Amino acid sequence: MKVKTRTKTKTKLTAKKRERTMSFRKRVCRFCADKARTIDYKDVRLLEMFFNERGKILSTRYTGNCAKHQRRIAEAIRKARFISLVPYARV
Repeated sequence: MKVKTRTKTKTKLTAKKRERTMSFRKRVCRFCADKARTIDYKDVRLLEMFFNERGKILSTRYTGNCAKHQRRIAEAIRKARFISLVPYARV
């Protein structure tokens, strides 16, 4: 009985894939960069940037916030929802 062995073949990246992988740039937390900026549940304009039209809080990968500021943003959004400054979901 003959056993087949697999050989690893190198796949060539197409120009499109190479361009996509090369263009990735790590996002910087805007609160760490601008020390004067604070997170407040009463600042509705600032909070609206961190949740989508369905009311879901956007992830850290999408917004670029560090973990510390992402937690504070989420807490501020929850407080603003509770007081009805920000809707739970837009219809």
